[in-house]
Amino acid sequence: MESMDIDPENHLQRKQSLYNSMDEKFEIQKEMYRGQQYSQIYFARLHMMRTLLYSLVPNWKPHLPVCTVLGLEEGKECIIVGTLYKQMKLKPSILDEYSKERSATPLVKPHNFMHPDDHLVLEDESGRVKLGGTMITPSVFVTGVVVALHGKETSAGYFLVQDVLDAGLPPQTELPLISGEDKYVVFVSGLSIGSSTCNPLQFQLLVDHITGHLGDEEEQGIAAKIVHVVIAGNSVEIPHGLLNGQNLASKDQSRLSEPIKELDILLTQVAAGLPLDIMPGPNDPANFALPQQPLNRCLFPGSSAYNTFRSCSNPHSFELDNISFLGTSGQNIDDLEKYSEAKDKLAFMERTLRWRHLAPTAPNTLGCYPFTDRDPFLIESCPHVYFAGNQEKYETRLLKGSEGQLVRLICIPKFCETGVAVVVSSCIFSACSKFLGLRTVLVNLKMKTPPTELQNRDLAHVYMHAHMCVYVYMCVCPYSS
Repeated sequence: MESMDIDPENHLQRKQSLYNSMDEKFEIQKEMYRGQQYSQIYFARLHMMRTLLYSLVPNWKPHLPVCTVLGLEEGKECIIVGTLYKQMKLKPSILDEYSKERSATPLVKPHNFMHPDDHLVLEDESGRVKLGGTMITPSVFVTGVVVALHGKETSAGYFLVQDVLDAGLPPQTELPLISGEDKYVVFVSGLSIGSSTCNPLQFQLLVDHITGHLGDEEEQGIAAKIVHVVIAGNSVEIPHGLLNGQNLASKDQSRLSEPIKELDILLTQVAAGLPLDIMPGPNDPANFALPQQPLNRCLFPGSSAYNTFRSCSNPHSFELDNISFLGTSGQNIDDLEKYSEAKDKLAFMERTLRWRHLAPTAPNTLGCYPFTDRDPFLIESCPHVYFAGNQEKYETRLLKGSEGQLVRLICIPKFCETGVAVVVSSCIFSACSKFLGLRTVLVNLKMKTPPTELQNRDLAHVYMHAHMCVYVYMCVCPYSS
């Protein structure tokens, strides 16, 4: 048998990038519950945001005085700064379970708890005042947002709002000039291994694409440019029936661990070739309250053997070649959708950046750890890429700030339902022109033609294996206009 000659010049070397984790503020070193109240995290949030808003007021309304709620005078225009509270008629309450009229509670929970009678209240340390007027819309805001308001107190006792000032996008470091060819970062979420909708072969095709075991030389050359993979939550789904009982039979214990073992086998293939970050999600074996702490490495005996494997927190913040990334597994955006309204998920993401807070509804309607001296969800530096995992569909938009900030907003869809992963690329057209482009990898089972809604995109490659197809779409989104 003749030996196969291997041309060393055709060997592909995977590109490298400089990685810097910025998750320190989300890590809870000593978790202790000593009866601390959630009011302390609100005080910390108000203190930090009020200092910032005070610095913006002179350029916004230089002729008006700044007052506290207690210092309001009827008919006198002024500026007040405080935390919004949204009074909602349909907001769920734990006390509803013990209500005498609980039988009247609808069996189907509404997707959104908005009601026409909802109204806003502004609070500071001195008191609270009801807000009125057409300049502030309850459907836009949620409990926990810190704002500055221009208006006056009326004879009816409420504050008539004439203008609203939010913090705006935080300052941003300049996007570095990147020499040479571009590099790719793969984002995927909602693998839900162990669920009825999950097909492991689907994710295996994506793994083969990432690791360069799929496609021709051209596609392998593209795979060699992938420098990082981020899995944004909900990687496994444990059957709920197994979690109800305290004493599990040996057979049930095996079923409980099977999804995690299967995930570890797949992640080991990725970690053997390139760096991998995995974030916890609401369905993963991690703490429920934000910030979710990294998944225990003992769950991944195979992949954790590689130093390229990193178990990260949720939210997750990091830098690659001085390009900053910030994102969550989607709980913050999903909660905003329940208690406010917007045209799409990207609008909710934009609001969190303008409010400079990742999870403004925490701890009111979104569980979080009771911090006493800080609020880790405050956004102090504007990221270049801001992502949210486990969304219904893939969306992206370029957000431009008043001071030249440019942020690529990305909604990462659930992979088990859509078969879509997002690949962010970074490169430069010239010395003065930069962009962050996106490549969408679509994996579908038993599908010979692409979905109708995606046919308008550029179909770059089609991979076929047995009855499965992998569709790779190129979606170039320039970073600069």
